[in-house]
Formats: sequence, structure tokens, C-alpha cells
Amino acid sequence: MKRPTIADVAKRAGVTKAAVSFALNDQPGVSAATRERILAIAAEVGFQPSSAARALSDGRAGAFGLVIDRPARLLGIEPYFMQLLSGIQAELSGNHVTLLFTLAEDQNAEIELYRTWWAQRRVDGVFLVDLQLGDRRVPVLEKLHMPALVIGSPHASGSLPAVWQNIQAATGTAVSHLVGLGHRRIGRVTGIGRYWHTKSRTDALDQIAAQAGIEIISIEADYTGEFGARATREMLSRPDPPTAIFYDNDVMAVAGLGEAQRMGVRVPADLSIMAWDDSMLCELVHPALTALRRDVAAVGAEAARRLGQKAAGAGVADFQEPPPVLMVRGSTGPPR
Repeated sequence: MKRPTIADVAKRAGVTKAAVSFALNDQPGVSAATRERILAIAAEVGFQPSSAARALSDGRAGAFGLVIDRPARLLGIEPYFMQLLSGIQAELSGNHVTLLFTLAEDQNAEIELYRTWWAQRRVDGVFLVDLQLGDRRVPVLEKLHMPALVIGSPHASGSLPAVWQNIQAATGTAVSHLVGLGHRRIGRVTGIGRYWHTKSRTDALDQIAAQAGIEIISIEADYTGEFGARATREMLSRPDPPTAIFYDNDVMAVAGLGEAQRMGVRVPADLSIMAWDDSMLCELVHPALTALRRDVAAVGAEAARRLGQKAAGAGVADFQEPPPVLMVRGSTGPPR
């Protein structure tokens, strides 16, 4: 069957195409009775105005964009992004707004995509994630005057509003738990070093370690299980291995637990393990992993609300999410 057009609606209603456009976009130019008749006919034939036509009529695309320049294989296994996307999508769908989501190979490709989307009126704004040191996306979006919201550190977001986590406080919560158990040599398997959230965690951990008089042993990884296991084996093969290891995400922590067990290291009798991100993965392994729990879906929903406000022309301030809750499980205990 042929897709219904605005001309089909106009013919059945006995009005001009302009009148149909006025009615569908809730603009003046038709009477209330005519508007109701047009809307009823459009619903009957299944007509919906195209996003391109809507953008031309009122300047709105009815969509927000999200670009991630991480490998697709990583997004498929990391619960954090799935939770974030679910929160964003739940909020947007309630307002009949679409999320345009895609991957980019690097920042150059991501920036070019923003320019194209904005020039073609494909989106009304974008979410910015994984802020990097010397991030070039922020000044580009500022210059484009494109509504954008950062999910990350406000210290690197320029004039863009940010939804952010107090990493200093979260790190303090995690380290205090391990130090309270008696650990004085703690390993950390980090995320990608060029990301601001990795640097922020490193800075916070170094400051807390200096104050507490403990030793930190760090190895950079990439959030994958492969690197998590490799870093764990490297740490545990040292002459003076750490008595606890703190991982920057749940996937690496689960892989680290498996690698420690393959090496004959008992958890938590010989080694305590903790994850920065909590998820169902942390509860499915044995022993279950101690982790920092935060409502990532709620973070996504809050970001979507605020980007919607900014795209509508409202002033939007930074928003600090609630502090994470430490979920103490069987993977942490006193050092041997």
C-alpha cells in the first residue's frame, strides 16, 4: 500500500495542504472544528508528518543525538551504557522524542557528524559522553550554538551544562572500606587514561592514599574482560602483590576474579576485589563482588530532561547525581 501523504489528508478533508500543516503542527490558521476533523482523518489513514517536514515548519527535529567512539564489542558487554541508554530513552519516549544513536571511530568523525546533523536539522541537541583530556568536541559544539549536555565532569564541559558524579566522594567511600578492613597496598585497574573520569579517579585516589598513608599500584586497561584479567595476573605476579584490587568497571572486576581463582588465589581470604560500577554481573559470580551502586538509568533520565529544557531555550544548570551506595558483598575482607 502507498504511504499516505499530506495531499491525501487534504483531499479527504476538503481543505488545502497548508491547512493540514497548520492543524498537524497546532498552528493558527484553521478553526477548532476543522483542526479536529483533519486530525481524525490523519489518524484514520495513518498519516504522520515526516521529521524533515516538521523541522522545516517549526525548526524542531523531534530527536536528540548520542555518539559514542568506543568499540561496538565493548558496548555490547558493558552494563553501564545499556543502563544509561535505557534511562535516556525512557524519558525521551515519554515526550515522543527520538534518540538518534550511533558509533564513531574517533573524535574527528564524531565532530563531523555533529556538523552534519545540525546543518540538516536532524537533531535538536546532543548528549556528550566520555569527556577526554583536551576534548575538541566542547568548543565545536559551543561554536555551533548547538544545544548539548555533558554526562561527565563539569570541570571540562566549558559552557555546556553537565550531569556529573562527585568522584572524590565516591573514591573516598570505596577506599575507606578497604582501609577499614586493614588493606595498605591496593591495586587499581583503571579505565582508558585519556578520559576525564579516569583522571579524576586517579587524582582522587592519589590524594586519599597520601592522606591515609597507603600504597596504590595502578595498571591502565580498557574496560574489557581481557585487559582486566591480564592486569590482574600482572599485579598478582609481583613480588609484593596488593592485598586488594579496585577495578574501574564491573566487567574487568568479574574477569579479575576469574583470573585470581585460576591462579589459586582465594577471594577474599588472599585478595579482596571491588568494582566501581555495580550490576547484575557482580551478583552472579561467586563470591559476589563488593561494588559502588549508582542509579545510572536515573542519570540518563535526568540528562534527557535537562537537554530537553536547554533545546527549548531554558537556562540549565549543572546537576550532581546522588552519591553511590557501597554494596558490601563476599569479595572483600581483611588481608591475610
